[in-house]
Amino acid sequence: MSDLKSEFLFDFDALLDESIDYGQTPYGQRIYARVSGGSFEGPKLKGRILPGGGDWALIRSDGVLSIDVRATLETDAGDRIHATYGGRLAVPPEHMTAVFDRETTETIDPAGYYFRTLPLFEAASDSACNWLNNIVAVGVGRVTSRGVAYRVYAIL
Repeated sequence: MSDLKSEFLFDFDALLDESIDYGQTPYGQRIYARVSGGSFEGPKLKGRILPGGGDWALIRSDGVLSIDVRATLETDAGDRIHATYGGRLAVPPEHMTAVFDRETTETIDPAGYYFRTLPLFEAASDSACNWLNNIVAVGVGRVTSRGVAYRVYAIL
């Protein structure tokens, strides 16, 4: 057995619309935030995040946000990539209000909360990005005044 190794894949900066609150459900408080755009850039991939995806997040009874995202990425070469990811955002109670307020979120150091995602990718088999179909990735995130940002690593 070997140690886990990773390789930087790209920085991902997603723009999110204001969230819609579905209210309390049997599973927790469901919220939805539409992805309105953004960009990604790394040594092998660069492009934009197309509008229309979203995060169907669930705020659990313990206050942790369970993330459920779908997004479409388009490389500068025109290849389209379907990205899906789950994850967790755990913010200490004393920072909860500030992190989720777009005017104050960037005053909170992201090292003070846990924000991780597990992206999977789907690209056309005949595209230059087809290698993404066979990797697992991990994203380290932060909340921004315009949405969310991740540094994404391919797990080798």
